[in-house]
Amino acid sequence: MIETIRTVDDALVEAVARLVPQLSQATPPDRAALEQLVAQPGTTLLAARDGGRIVGLLVLTFYRILTGTNARIDDVVVDDAVRGKGIGEALSRRALEVAREAGAKNVTLTSRPSREAANRLYVRLGFTRVETNVYRYVL
Repeated sequence: MIETIRTVDDALVEAVARLVPQLSQATPPDRAALEQLVAQPGTTLLAARDGGRIVGLLVLTFYRILTGTNARIDDVVVDDAVRGKGIGEALSRRALEVAREAGAKNVTLTSRPSREAANRLYVRLGFTRVETNVYRYVL
């Protein structure tokens, strides 16, 4: 089951603490940071539940530019214990539905090449690899 998270509770805090280390070496956000994220206009936090337990997360962000509204998917993570069961696909499909309903003209994401299954999923969902120069300025 995929749901949009509208409030932060203990189950979400626990899930984020468990899932973020499976995605990144970043420190998982605390309750206050999660409350900011959930309340932030233009941001949708999607969660996948299996038997009531949160087993996957995805952040969908909308932003307006001169030529329309775009969306971006970030921080897609599915618990190691349930990978390969279609949860990442269900999260991604729901994110695309939400973006379409919001009138976004594009949805972008990035994925490390080492995440081979995720990259295959994105291609299967219809994403195309874009030749571009990505630049990052670390503050």
